[in-house]
Amino acid sequence: MLRGLSNPSIRRRPALTIGALAAILALLVLAAGAFDGAAPAQTAQAKPNVVVVMTDDQTVEQMRALRRVRDLIGRAGTTFTRNFSTFPLCCPSRATYLTGQYSRNHRVRGATPPAGGFYQLDSSNTLPVWLRDAGYATAHIGKYLNGYGTRAPREVPAGWEEWHGSVDPTTYNYFNYCLNENGTLVAYGADSKLATACPNAEQRPRTYQGDLYSHKAVAYINQRAPAAQPFFLSVAYLAPHGGGPHHAQQRCVTKPAPRHYGAYAGARLPRPPGFDEPDVSDKPAFIRKLPRFNSPQIADIREDYQCRRESLLAVDEGVGAMVAALAANGELDNTLFVFTSDNGWFQGEHRVTSSKYKAYEPSVRVPALMRGPGVPRDKRVPTLTANIDLASTIVDAAAAQPRRTLDGVSLLELARRPPSLFAGRDILLENVDSDPRTPRYSAIRTSRYKYVRYVTGERELYDLLFDPYEERSLHHSPRYADVRARLARKLARLRGCSGATCKR
Repeated sequence: MLRGLSNPSIRRRPALTIGALAAILALLVLAAGAFDGAAPAQTAQAKPNVVVVMTDDQTVEQMRALRRVRDLIGRAGTTFTRNFSTFPLCCPSRATYLTGQYSRNHRVRGATPPAGGFYQLDSSNTLPVWLRDAGYATAHIGKYLNGYGTRAPREVPAGWEEWHGSVDPTTYNYFNYCLNENGTLVAYGADSKLATACPNAEQRPRTYQGDLYSHKAVAYINQRAPAAQPFFLSVAYLAPHGGGPHHAQQRCVTKPAPRHYGAYAGARLPRPPGFDEPDVSDKPAFIRKLPRFNSPQIADIREDYQCRRESLLAVDEGVGAMVAALAANGELDNTLFVFTSDNGWFQGEHRVTSSKYKAYEPSVRVPALMRGPGVPRDKRVPTLTANIDLASTIVDAAAAQPRRTLDGVSLLELARRPPSLFAGRDILLENVDSDPRTPRYSAIRTSRYKYVRYVTGERELYDLLFDPYEERSLHHSPRYADVRARLARKLARLRGCSGATCKR
């Protein structure tokens, strides 16, 4: 169990209340902000620790709310400026993180059965198993794959030695949720639905989910570091995903920590080119049928944008607290710290009020920042990268042996080398009827172009050098006939790739 959380005296005190957690996080964050220089002496540890923090449905633009992440991870390391979710839906994307494979290779093709969900993944052959076998202590905190816990809520997936996973269907509740904590169900809060989803559970005080995850992550770091054995810590926040009943003062379903309500009350909604797109005649039918927004819809999008940004403030505090704990224990310089998200989100682009799934940039572009041993400081890498690269990066750093054929490349290698060596890399984007409003597609994203092929027979082609916001598809343009044919051939090859053939 995490140090401090199993102490009965701590349980009797309101130590896990929102106020106490906020105070703890604030102190740790101040320590993180003050840390600038050599860490205390480290233990004799041959391999680096690995910490991965993943948010849910976060756009690249929303990195503006994550000042500590930008400073403590990005400026202290490397930011990959063109990073993609290859299947922009949470469950397939997280399965890609755990396997290093495109969804067609790991076979998690949706969020729910029969094609998707937790039970579609072979959990006996994933990243935590490889790292455990390489000598790592392993821990996961937070959301896992959709459907986890619906069959056996006390199950701990293979490879995880320390497990604090959210149990569906309570995963998407910012309050009143259930965790499986090393085989014991624990309910944080109390209501009738929670009692049904989390039967015979230990009861704990109602606590904001993001703060609890941060508290547990810091406790785990303090427990494991410093030590000769390296650790792998995976922390998966719900923010900025929507979830839970509406707040009385807000119509949107994303819940910031109560202390952050109103922090962005005056924030203006970004309206990039393509917002409420006036002319969609070049788009597929599922976009053409969308009407333009009215004023109440725009107001709703703006309010949702505000709530989502505010929800990320607790994540930002949590990352700062983790960095501070690593520094205090002399392990920061020997820790590979990765920050990313599972997929992006629409905020009015192309007349889409709110969604993911689709092949457009707001949906498929996600942040990727990394610091650690051998990672260049304050560097920005424009090479195309994707979630298929996460497992390759971690096994590279850990000298672990994967038992799958990895489709990605190590971001450590990309960060250290000139971008020109990887300029020709292409990324496969796909979706499989995850949203009935979006037809199945496969797409290729190159450094300049995006070519999308829908099951309906429709096509899209964007020259992103001149049209970065995808306002005008060139799929019918005679001038781009040769480009279209070349991309179609490359897409056909990429759709069948595995391992080395995916890395060209």
